Amino acid sequence: MSITEILQKKNMTKRQLSIRSGVPYSTLQDICTGKTSLKKCSGETLYNIAKALDVSIESLLASSCEERIPFGLFKSNVCHEVKRKGEIPYMIDLLQENRIRMYYDRVWHLEALYLLGMLDYLSRKNDIPECTDYDDLRCCRFKEPVYPSGIIIRAAAAHDDSIKQEALRTAIPEFLRFNIVENEVENVV
Repeated sequence: MSITEILQKKNMTKRQLSIRSGVPYSTLQDICTGKTSLKKCSGETLYNIAKALDVSIESLLASSCEERIPFGLFKSNVCHEVKRKGEIPYMIDLLQENRIRMYYDRVWHLEALYLLGMLDYLSRKNDIPECTDYDDLRCCRFKEPVYPSGIIIRAAAAHDDSIKQEALRTAIPEFLRFNIVENEVENVV
């Protein structure tokens, strides 16, 4: 669990944590946004944060040990997970684990918005109302379209931007809301 998630559970602000731990607010801000890794913090800083949050140093470090994987692999893993679990069980797990907010708080916006696009797509497909917990994120949008690597490679190899235009035109609306071009989430091998 990340520091941000622990703070939310304890109904504590970063400012309050700074006062309780003696760790400067700017340092906490850098840690929470991912600018500074917990793995690079001094033992004293880790100890003070863990003590102020009433958690172990190990549990703090566990959240920072998750490595960010390439986005194409992330998308593939998500699609395989949906196929393996089934759509409704996947949605339930995604909401219970609060992965969308967790990734967003880590400033992994691409992963967070992809998961939200998947949640909204599966909600529409299964005639389930959208979860309102993420309404604040639904207004986010990448400046440039995020294309699958296969589309980028095909367009570059053929010197033909119409390949990108066709992918954009046929993208799933729930992903396109965030300017993520996704056309295929169900036919994974």
